[in-house]
Amino acid sequence: MTTLAAVAVTTATFLGMEFVAWFMHRFVLHGPLWFLHRSHHVRHPHRFERNDFFFLFYGSLSMLLIIYGSEAKDFRFWMGVGIAAYGTLYFFVHDVLIHGRLRFWRKSRNTYLRALNMAHKMHHKTTGRDGSEEFGLLWVSPKYFALALRKPAPTRVFRSPQSGASA
Repeated sequence: MTTLAAVAVTTATFLGMEFVAWFMHRFVLHGPLWFLHRSHHVRHPHRFERNDFFFLFYGSLSMLLIIYGSEAKDFRFWMGVGIAAYGTLYFFVHDVLIHGRLRFWRKSRNTYLRALNMAHKMHHKTTGRDGSEEFGLLWVSPKYFALALRKPAPTRVFRSPQSGASA
């Protein structure tokens, strides 16, 4: 497979995963697999949730495609790479930035990331299986861009180690 074809397959798979993620989220996670996904829509004190098991499906699919396509570096390998790339970005955007599951990336001044965060908050506005909106991850409705542009970006406050000490 040529480099151009490999890049094309990887990119197409990555972009296609946004539709797959939207479809699965809308019709499967908020459908027959709600009993697992529900844990993601309710507050709880646990570090992990039942919803975290879904990464096993996509991770296994990616791994199998990479393994079975690795000898010839055929389209399966590059599809697996595309799924893995989407999954990695999904983790950082959804789990780290939006839900703050790792505490090193709090607020962003970037309009796209702020719009994405607003859209996701709208998705979590309801804790039930029905009534949610905004099921994708990377595609953001223009209305949230408009809101992100109107709402001021968070200011960064840097405190010195001595802040709060009386002088």
